[in-house]
Amino acid sequence: MSIREWPEGERPREKLLSRGGGALSDAELIAVLLGSGVRGKDAIALGRELLGNRGGLSALLADPSRVSLRGIGPAKRARLVAALELARRALAEQLAERPTLANPRDSGDYLRARLRHLPYEVFGCLYLDNRHRVLAFEELFRGTVDGASVHPREVVRACLAHNASAVIFAHNHPSGVAEPSAADRQITRELRDALQLVGVRVLDHLVIGSGEPTSMAALGQL
Repeated sequence: MSIREWPEGERPREKLLSRGGGALSDAELIAVLLGSGVRGKDAIALGRELLGNRGGLSALLADPSRVSLRGIGPAKRARLVAALELARRALAEQLAERPTLANPRDSGDYLRARLRHLPYEVFGCLYLDNRHRVLAFEELFRGTVDGASVHPREVVRACLAHNASAVIFAHNHPSGVAEPSAADRQITRELRDALQLVGVRVLDHLVIGSGEPTSMAALGQL
């Protein structure tokens, strides 16, 4: 029996509109995005298979463009990518409206939304005013974080251009392991010392992986 033959109140799209997103399972929400199933498999079954193949919702949404499953063509993949990007932008917008980023959890939420999904390594700066309100976030460098790819003078120049009183560094580990390396600790110290000369405080350096971000400040590695 296809979804169209289900009672109207049980169809994912109708249920979403009448009862809200919280009434739907992850597979049902994916079914709404996919729009239709394939021969012998309705959209909900397809959603369940996608979740199973990718290891759950977080893994699926981390990079839906890499989904490979019979029946998931460019149009369906595009819907998943678009849904992820809209969710990420909404989260970043909400976090930016917070009056302050007062602790590693707040800044970790913000930066994870910006960097976790990227398949390549990025080093970025979150610029803050003297009340720790967000001024801007900027990707400065791509590639492995070390002395050859992250240039202290460029970071100093960017902080001054944004008139930042404080900064939080962040970079992602596409491997998913959010463990600071020796190179991470070394460049953090170099950047801290350089920014200290111009009166910009380094509050933290967050490593973004597949789980919770790792705060180098919390580890005492600043």
